[in-house]
Amino acid sequence: MRPTFHPRLAGQTPFDDPGVFVGFIFEKRALLFDLGHATALSSRDLVKVSHAFVSHTHMDHFIGFDHLVRLLLGRNKHLFVYGPPGFLKNVEGHLSGYTWNLVENYGSRFLLTAAEVGTDEVITRTYACGKAFAPVEEAREPFSGILFSEPSLTVSATVLDHKTPCLGFALSERFHVNVLKDRLAEMGLAIGPWLARMKEALWTGAPLDSLLDAPAVDGSIRRLPLGEVREKAVRISPGQKIAYVTDVVASPENEARILDLAANADHLFIEAAFLHEDLAEARKKHHLTARQAGDLARRAGARDFTVFHISPRYAGRENELHAEALRAFSGE
Repeated sequence: MRPTFHPRLAGQTPFDDPGVFVGFIFEKRALLFDLGHATALSSRDLVKVSHAFVSHTHMDHFIGFDHLVRLLLGRNKHLFVYGPPGFLKNVEGHLSGYTWNLVENYGSRFLLTAAEVGTDEVITRTYACGKAFAPVEEAREPFSGILFSEPSLTVSATVLDHKTPCLGFALSERFHVNVLKDRLAEMGLAIGPWLARMKEALWTGAPLDSLLDAPAVDGSIRRLPLGEVREKAVRISPGQKIAYVTDVVASPENEARILDLAANADHLFIEAAFLHEDLAEARKKHHLTARQAGDLARRAGARDFTVFHISPRYAGRENELHAEALRAFSGE
């Protein structure tokens, strides 16, 4: 099975600004968790980002916001960004730091929608580039735990404590639709955009007798029931789950929320700022140790995990943090 999501760290080293880039197979699209200085990402990567999820607005998690907006100016894009309480003020502060007197002449239509996530409510504002990023609409709705939902996936969040509200995130695929290319060939069908429509129909629960227009290898168009394509050329399997947690202290409240958020994740990206021998410093800075990170990954039932956001004090010693986290993950 080829996974739908392809996550990787946004930094070149575990000491770089934190962040995870999630590309989508067969799509020119990506999600980004945190907006630090993404040293491992090219402009080609960043212009694929449709949604960015910001844990909190400390500089190393948010300094890349301006760069992302800069890359999207002049493009027909709608960028969605999410952050914790106070996020709208932070976004508007960045936008107000620039002069926008010529943007009404742009031929493209770039929109930015920012959502401020509290424990009980989400406040959303949309800003139009053509109107000098003045807010053009605002909405408020109760926070259900789900930030973003499509037929195939959801992104959920929980509010954690870093001496300031800090969001943890989980990206969950509803189920995975694996197209069996050899079976398609046996049916005489060609690969193409129609497969995306077929997957969409499955994710939305369309009736199995719904008809699909499928191109045949001889150039003709065949009309087939969704159920026939599913039965002969599709394998349904459990969807992926990716969790992202950074900048939290190991308090009972945080741990309970992290374990719920990351439960049974295929991959947990979790900070490990300090070695456990420096626990006092980790508590003072409101960060996790490598041992705590590995232990949380084990208790959450994660199948795999990656530690990142390691303090520069351990330059040249990162293997010690990875080893400490792995021992805890193994239950040692």
